[in-house]
Amino acid sequence: MSTLLVTGANGFVGAAVCRHALTTGRAVRGAVRTAGSTGQGVEAALVAAMDGQTDWTDALSGCDSVVHTAARVHVMNESSADPLSEFRRINVEGTLNLARQAAAAGVRRFVFVSSVKVNGEGTEPQQPYRASDTPAPKDAYGTSKAEAEQGLHRIAAETGLEVAIVRPPLVYGPGVKANFASLMRAVRRGMPLPLGAVTRNRRSLVALDNLADLLLTCVDHPAAAHQAFMVSDGEDLSTAALIQRIGQSMGKPARLLAVPPFMLQLGATALGKSDVAQRLLGNLQVDIQHTRQTLGWTPPIGVDEGLRRTAMGLSAP
Repeated sequence: MSTLLVTGANGFVGAAVCRHALTTGRAVRGAVRTAGSTGQGVEAALVAAMDGQTDWTDALSGCDSVVHTAARVHVMNESSADPLSEFRRINVEGTLNLARQAAAAGVRRFVFVSSVKVNGEGTEPQQPYRASDTPAPKDAYGTSKAEAEQGLHRIAAETGLEVAIVRPPLVYGPGVKANFASLMRAVRRGMPLPLGAVTRNRRSLVALDNLADLLLTCVDHPAAAHQAFMVSDGEDLSTAALIQRIGQSMGKPARLLAVPPFMLQLGATALGKSDVAQRLLGNLQVDIQHTRQTLGWTPPIGVDEGLRRTAMGLSAP
């Protein structure tokens, strides 16, 4: 039986891909930096820090396909003096080095977890991002993902490696961290949130289980080769509606205060938090029609079930 290699196998997305892959009867190998950090049933492959010099020989041995989730992710408190160089070292050079070695090792399909940030930071009303749009990244992370995509297309053309690219928006699910987890905890504690009037924006998001399902679909589906796909739950929500649905998922009423969005924007700008305001007040929608039509794919679970699963896995407090 051929083996699926999942990089970043102990990460938020990678671990979910491994769990889903095991339910299909696949042999799964997880590339990790620390022994004993893969889930049960996953063969561990220890790999040093990922960059353009990493040796993937042992990890790729006998593998038919790769799902590449490992990356230097977008960080809120950047400590590097040259963030773009750091993102390029891991997300571009590291990815392309892996893809070249995968092609040389006889790997058939390479599925790359990219980001909606390749498209940009926000959309106009009723103008969702599509995979066919010209990339327009606005930050170092998005730029590195766009450059990695371009490099993968070149390697595919040179070697015949079948590359599939998936660009997720915000991913949530059991174990989610950062702002989404903080928002859920605030709702759980009954904290008043000044977002009740943010009803006109629309945001796409994707449940972890839906993303893992699509990534594995891209491993197998013949039509996924040499394509890029947007992914979401198929239901875009305003910020206020999302918070209300979070409350429902936990059996807690969301306490929303109707502060006008322009006042929130002014306050955020004064505090130097315009980027936070954009994520709460602005639009970011993706169109998954191409994904549906090309792959015959439908999100297995809806937003409410995704939030319910996330709430069950939310740590205290």
